[in-house]
Amino acid sequence: MPPYVVIDLYQKRWRIEDAFNVVKRLLGLSYLWTGSINGIKLQIWATWLFYAVLVDLCDAVADELSLPFDRISLEMIYRGLYYFHGASKRGEAQDPVKYFSNPDTVKCLGIVKRQRKPKKKLIIAPFPDKQRDSDQFFFQSTLKTSLTNGLQA
Repeated sequence: MPPYVVIDLYQKRWRIEDAFNVVKRLLGLSYLWTGSINGIKLQIWATWLFYAVLVDLCDAVADELSLPFDRISLEMIYRGLYYFHGASKRGEAQDPVKYFSNPDTVKCLGIVKRQRKPKKKLIIAPFPDKQRDSDQFFFQSTLKTSLTNGLQA
């Protein structure tokens, strides 16, 4: 595989961990409701099915807002379902995608994540301004004698 594909896969390695974290913490799968095997299977399947629907809703909202999926907060969409339910009972909303992509709702519920500052490279050189253009920026050794020659002397 080309290096840029490996880098892209490496950056997305936490998607599975995030999914388990959301399902356990947000959707309550960390506690089982029953001890029977059938009840446990039912709870796991229902939770993962709801998670899939929630991800699909977030993807539709991201498409409606013309943003990447990573910028939409899955947790805030989940918490906003309560407000959507209230708005639909009052007759103010019918479509959850339209409701969550409304600019007032986006601002009020915090559906869009803030962008982080870009990462800066860390320079370890003791005097980076003086050494940036020189050969010693990466601490290359100027000592010409090898260790074996020094030990023989």
